[in-house]
Amino acid sequence: MEFQTNAQPIFMQIYDLLCDRVLRGEIKPDDQLPSVRELAVELEVNPNTVMRTIERLLQQEIIYSKRGKGNFLTDKAYDIILDVRVRRLMEQKLPALAEELQLLHFSPTDVKKRLEELMVEKK
Repeated sequence: MEFQTNAQPIFMQIYDLLCDRVLRGEIKPDDQLPSVRELAVELEVNPNTVMRTIERLLQQEIIYSKRGKGNFLTDKAYDIILDVRVRRLMEQKLPALAEELQLLHFSPTDVKKRLEELMVEKK
């Protein structure tokens, strides 16, 4: 996998990748996550980087650990991730986007129309 070098830290990019998989339904409650070593090999990163991601997921109660068995997705993971993503969108991304759109003289109508087109294309 290729990571963005000038964006957020790699462990956070992995965090977002795993969260995306949960939101898409690729990982379901009580599913076992790949081991740290397996993820490191799959993503071509240092296992310590993956471990930082796992620690964050544990801290946020998105996953839980069974000693000797691995890490598993919690029942409330989807809701936690959705809440985090919505807050990030509303508090960080939308204000920055709104500022950029104003600078470029886009109207709300133009934006709405294009956004609807993009959302239909993704279905």
